[in-house]
Amino acid sequence: MGCDGFFFSFSWPRLPTFTRERWPTAIGARVPESDERSSASPAAKVLYNTPLTDAGTLSLTRTMTQTKSIVVIGAGVVGLTTALRIQEQGGYSVTILAEIFPSDTKNIKYTSHWAGAHHVSLAGPDLRQRKMDQDTFKVMWELSAPGGPAEGCFLRIREQEYFSEPIAHPEVLSVMPEFTMIAPEELPPNCAQGISFNTLTIDSPVYLNYLLSRFLAAGGAIVRGTVQHIAEVIEGGGGIFSARKIVSAPDAVVVCAGLGARAMGGVEDKDVYPIRGQTVLLRAPWITFGRAISSKNGLWTYIIPRRSGDIIVGGIKVENDWYPIPRPETTQNILERAFALCPELAPPEIRAEREPVLDDLKPIIIEEGCGLRPARKGGIRLETDWVETAGRGKVPVVFNYGHGGYGYQSSWGSADLALALLKKALAEGK
Repeated sequence: MGCDGFFFSFSWPRLPTFTRERWPTAIGARVPESDERSSASPAAKVLYNTPLTDAGTLSLTRTMTQTKSIVVIGAGVVGLTTALRIQEQGGYSVTILAEIFPSDTKNIKYTSHWAGAHHVSLAGPDLRQRKMDQDTFKVMWELSAPGGPAEGCFLRIREQEYFSEPIAHPEVLSVMPEFTMIAPEELPPNCAQGISFNTLTIDSPVYLNYLLSRFLAAGGAIVRGTVQHIAEVIEGGGGIFSARKIVSAPDAVVVCAGLGARAMGGVEDKDVYPIRGQTVLLRAPWITFGRAISSKNGLWTYIIPRRSGDIIVGGIKVENDWYPIPRPETTQNILERAFALCPELAPPEIRAEREPVLDDLKPIIIEEGCGLRPARKGGIRLETDWVETAGRGKVPVVFNYGHGGYGYQSSWGSADLALALLKKALAEGK
């Protein structure tokens, strides 16, 4: 869990800020002036090299026959990652259709803004979930490498996890770098087991904007809109939500709508439900390690540092709780638990002079936050459905939602599975 209501010291190298709506997307659209062409991306330059019709407009026949048009519904971490994976695969022209994007003000409808987040798999015996988590970690570890393309989104840390009962499936985390068991004499009171390993944390708002920028730079497009029924997207594509109301039926639709899958017409998956979380964002750049502890009553307390120097502390997991704002009593409880787990949260100048107390955290509080994790009974929905249309036969709809609290840590793995489903569906046709 996390929040985005603050400024970031990290700044990305300038990426192209184009979308396909800036350039011709249909016969009749005018060609941009030459000064725009000089700074265009390679994807845009392909369009500029397309022959002009007699009317002075672009003919896109050749370009369109080489690609499949895909609409991805949803711009959370799962939607962004899935759209990016498909777009960078080549042979696809992807549009993300969403009500809210990463650059928007934080909103309870957009869960990804609120994530902590760190990569600590809790897959248990679920082999599919394990593989998705492990595949995602490999991608993120590479991205987080010093000098890597997205180093500024991540912080590599040493993580300590304490458990009130022995771990049921230690093999899930034993694959993490430099995994070790913590000696019994080093465990906190009331803990049966502890482990330590290297992992990474994710500065969620920064990372989401990185994904979006990378997607746009790869030639992807974005359209803002609220989908009432999936049929409108299948028939008209994302363009029906644009100012020009361009109707262009996609070859396939990918649904990454999170909690939205519960209410979206044509999907209406009542197995989708929220797991409410709440956190506190602190300014504590002296904390460069992660720590978490479970209690016998099911509570998890965690400390997640970010590269920016901010710290997320939490948290709670309450099923079917839709309350959209932080509860003060929960904030107080989180701070008490976090301080007991990690007294080092208090500023070092205070700890150098005296024993710290809980009130020492108040001056470093940035804000409280809460989010609704998009869970699903039975786990992530990764499958293909076929929707009958008038005149085009059946159109494939790929579903990739229901990640609960595992959205970040399984995002690349589930995107790969969604891409495989998409390829198979388009190859089959119906």
